[in-house]
Parts: sequence; structure tokens; C-alpha cells
Amino acid sequence: MREREVQVLRNARLVGIAGAGSETAGPGSETAGPGSETTGPRSETTGPGAGLVDVVIARGRIVAVAPGADAPVGAEETDLDGRWLLPGLVDHHVHFATWARQRARVDVSSARSARQAAGIIADAVKAGAAARSGTLVARGFQDALWPATPTADLLDRAAADGGQPGLPVAVISHDLHAVWLNAAAAARYGAPHAGLLREADAFAAEQAIDAEAAPRTAGLLADAVAAATARGVTGIVDLQMEDNLAAWRERIAGGVTGLRVRAGLYLSHLESAVERGVRTGDEVPGTGGLLTAGPLKLFSDGSLNTRTALCSHAYGDAPALPRGGYGHAAHEPEALRAHLARAREAGLEIALHAIGDLAVTWALDAFEATGARGSVEHAQLVRPEDVPRFAALGVTASVQPQHAMDDRDVADAVWADRAQDAFPYGALARAGARLAFGSDAPVAPLDPWVAIAAAVARTDDDREPWQSANAVTVEQALAASVAFPKVSPGRPADLVAVERDPFTASGAELRTMPVAFTVCAGQVTHSAL
Repeated sequence: MREREVQVLRNARLVGIAGAGSETAGPGSETAGPGSETTGPRSETTGPGAGLVDVVIARGRIVAVAPGADAPVGAEETDLDGRWLLPGLVDHHVHFATWARQRARVDVSSARSARQAAGIIADAVKAGAAARSGTLVARGFQDALWPATPTADLLDRAAADGGQPGLPVAVISHDLHAVWLNAAAAARYGAPHAGLLREADAFAAEQAIDAEAAPRTAGLLADAVAAATARGVTGIVDLQMEDNLAAWRERIAGGVTGLRVRAGLYLSHLESAVERGVRTGDEVPGTGGLLTAGPLKLFSDGSLNTRTALCSHAYGDAPALPRGGYGHAAHEPEALRAHLARAREAGLEIALHAIGDLAVTWALDAFEATGARGSVEHAQLVRPEDVPRFAALGVTASVQPQHAMDDRDVADAVWADRAQDAFPYGALARAGARLAFGSDAPVAPLDPWVAIAAAVARTDDDREPWQSANAVTVEQALAASVAFPKVSPGRPADLVAVERDPFTASGAELRTMPVAFTVCAGQVTHSAL
């Protein structure tokens, strides 16, 4: 990260996004306040060379925006040469350390059956993928449409076929809600049994796997920050299942900077946080404004691919699950209300995971009953009567648009008669809900341009747009992805310059948007100039 006290960005085309930013937005966000300006869905230029401005940055904030701005003595100048400049991008839902580790793990996401996945793993073992750690961890399987259930024996055979019989093999699902283990891995990670684990058992196994990998994570984290900033990311909401505040304080002290982090916490850390007086939005001293306390993360159900999302209708092909195949309830309504009330008293916002339509209803009911503030995370299936409740209750719909693309086939299979209500971003936007986009990385790439493209185009391949009535406009997608509406004096110097005008780009062009320059807190974190 290049450090300079004062910088001038020359010849920028500004992009403003009406409706972006709010006090509940991600890191670096600020309320616009009375009299603040936003622009419509257009870059502020009328022709070649017209509308170009210079942006002066000092002490981490924007201090001037004007054509031909004077450069203070000693300022570093960068010529953006007419590139489009907009507020930095925020990923509102990540599991950052897991994403950093998953980037280095064996990828089985292309497998269309458990046998295919086992074949990929056997090849990886043969190639020496387990040489350093004495175990093989793979990622990315989606078994919802597989013809047969994954078994421990398949992984045992994969290890043997790769020349290492008895090797522990663990495979983490695409959505992180399932783990597939052979017998050696089940013993190594303290799992209740080998084979397929779901929900709480899977989360416990993942934590054990990650704890073992922790000593090798430091270098991976720095690489992951660089990868995020290269896509224009300046802030994240990290919902990693660990003591995030402590972890990020240590990382920042050790030089892992470049991102603003809003660090979430879980129920296991709640009482400790309350005792320390931690409140959502509090800035952590000694981190240069890069770290703030985030929301309390709660679960109300499971996931779509594991068919544990809590629904008002039974899954036709569901395995034996609580509630007769209707999905999994992580908390009953009374418990949800109690947790939200406790968090509200403590000054904590809530990030409430709810995927199935019944889980979303329960989540909104709990917000309404307690007056708590925060977000429903995912909101993948929403009853039409619940759509207007988001705006009415001031609850953010924190959604991950690439999930709609990754899960469209599963949704069509298991939610066939309700698919029009799945991933309803357009309906939520029309009803006035505040949308906040994220990736849920490593579930989807930590790349806001991928999310923006998915939300706008509703397709990421050569198929027709899926449920196109629930597409959003480019302006709405950008508003859900930036921390504040406009590059203007007084704002944090969290900025990204791109090679194309987002408002004229196609869906494919949005997905692959070339990022030229990223600045976080006034420091250059990425440059392709």
C-alpha cells in the first residue's frame, strides 16, 4: 500500500449514485446529511474532455473536487486520464479468513456427482496437494442435484487412488453449510461421524479445519486483501465465525491493511462484548479508523443447497429434516425475539441469516416485535406480503446476487412453484427496501462487479435472464455496493477508478469491469495505471 499524506487525482470523470449510502451501510459509510448532493444515473460528462475534474485528498479525506485544482506542495499526482471515478465498493457479507484459505484449496465445484468430486480429489492427492499439511481440504461441492449422497468410502478410495491411503480428506460445501469427511478426517476434526455433516455439525468441523490452518493464514490474508482491492473494494463486513474484532486488530497491527472492516460477532462472543461495552459502529482505537464493531450475526435457518432453508412448504425430495422436511430452524421465534431484544439493549445491530420464506417471516416478525435495527441476510425466498415489510421496518435486505445465478437450477427444482419469489431484488427495490450487496465469500467471488452484473442481468451464461422481473437497474445495483453517494469534499477518500462507464456497460462488461485504481483511507491500495 503506497502511503502519501496528500494526493491529487487528475482528470477524473465522476460517477454519482442517487440513493447510495446510509448510516447502516458498510465500512466508510456516512449519512449524506441535509443539503447533500447526489446525481442521477449518469457519469458527469457531456463529451470528450468535458466534465473532467481533479480530486484533492489530504489526511484520508477528500478536501476538494474541481477542474484544475491546485496541487498542495509535496502532493503526489496521478492522472486518471478520463477514467470513471466513483466511491469505493463495499462487500456487505464476507467470511474473509475462510475466503483467504479457500482460495488455496482444491476446487471441486465443477463436479456433477460425488464420484466426479472424488476423482478430482484423487488427482489432487496424486499431485501432492496434501504434502505440507498431512491432510487434504477441498471446497465447492453442491450436492443438491447430485444423483447420490456423498459417502465417506468415496473419499477413502480417493485418498488410496491418489497413493495415500488413510489420508484425512475434508470437503467444504459451496455454501459452507455442509462438510463431507472420510473417517480419518472425522477423527482428526472431532466430528460426530464420517460422511456428510450439515449445519451445526458442519460449522464445528469447519472451525476445527480453519483452526488447524491458522498458522498458514497470515500470508494468505495479505494476498486476499490485494485481490479484493484489485476489484475496487475498500470495505467489507466480515462475518467470519471467530472473535473478529480481536483478529482484525491483530492483523492491522501486523500490517494487513488496505480495507475498512466492520467486524461482526456471534452469540458465543455476545456477553463478553456487552461487558466491554462494544456497540455497533464503535471505532477500535489504534486501527487508524480501519476497524469498527459490526453487527451480531444470528441464524434463523440453513441453506438452499442443503435443503435446510426453513420454508412454508415441504421439500419434495428432502432428506429427513426437522419439521417434516420443511427445513431447519436454528432458533424458534421466541428465542429470536429474545436475542434481538438483548442485542438492541446492548447497542448492537443484527445481521439475521434467513433464506427460506418462513425464516424471513420469522426474522421480520422479530425485528418488528423488538424494534431492533439491522439486516436480513440472504432473503432468498420472500413471500410477496413480506416484501414491503423491509422498508416499513427499516430492515436492510443484505443480499448476494451471484447466489441467484449459482442456485437458479436448484431453486427451479426445489422451489418450482415459488421461483418467481426467489432472490426478489427488483421487488424489494420497488417496495423501497434498502439493498446492500455482498458475496458471502467464499460462497461467491469477493468481487462487487460480479454481484452488480448478476443483479442487473440476471444471467451469467448464455441462457436467458432468470426471473427477469426481479432484475434491478445499474443505479440501484451501484447504490447497494458503495458506501456513500458521491465523490465530494468531506467524504472519506475511499475511491475506485474504472475503465468503463458503468451506466453504459453491458452485463458481461459489468462482470469483468477493469479496475484501474483503488484508494482506501487516502492510501493507494491498487494501481494498474
